[in-house]
Amino acid sequence: MGSSFRAHCWSVARRELLGARLPIEVVRLQVNRAKALGLEYKTYAGVRATTGRDLVAFLYSSNALGVFRMTQPVDAATRDRIALVAASPHLGCSPGLAPDALGAQIGAVSARALAPFGTSWSAMRDEMKGWLRAQGLPGDAVLMIGETEHEREMMTAGGLAGFIPGQRFFAGVADAI
Repeated sequence: MGSSFRAHCWSVARRELLGARLPIEVVRLQVNRAKALGLEYKTYAGVRATTGRDLVAFLYSSNALGVFRMTQPVDAATRDRIALVAASPHLGCSPGLAPDALGAQIGAVSARALAPFGTSWSAMRDEMKGWLRAQGLPGDAVLMIGETEHEREMMTAGGLAGFIPGQRFFAGVADAI
């Protein structure tokens, strides 16, 4: 089969899935859950439809937090935003930062160093899957809040639920319903 036929089949299947009528009670519950997670409903519903799971954890990258130096603190607005999210916070740090110190600032359940740029796909996959196992988390119930394409690759390699740019998430755009 050609790629255009596969693309057509995928778009038809997605349209049918997203066009399905849900009972109003289910939609209300999902809207409330999206608000509790600080996400727009369309983003939350898309993740739910794709993974079939609710989001239980967010993996924030230090880049998304805007922290690039060892002595740089997480700003108060960012900490407040994380505290309001109804998902357990986890932290992934860029090389050269102290994961435990930065994780303590945001109340992270776990804090770890992310794979450095140039790490192979299989090594990223193994590292992410190992972290998920250690935390007892299903990958498709964890949303990554990051900034770089490298972080997006880690999300894909680890089988996480999705990726939202930190600038969008912390600007409150993900709040709009």
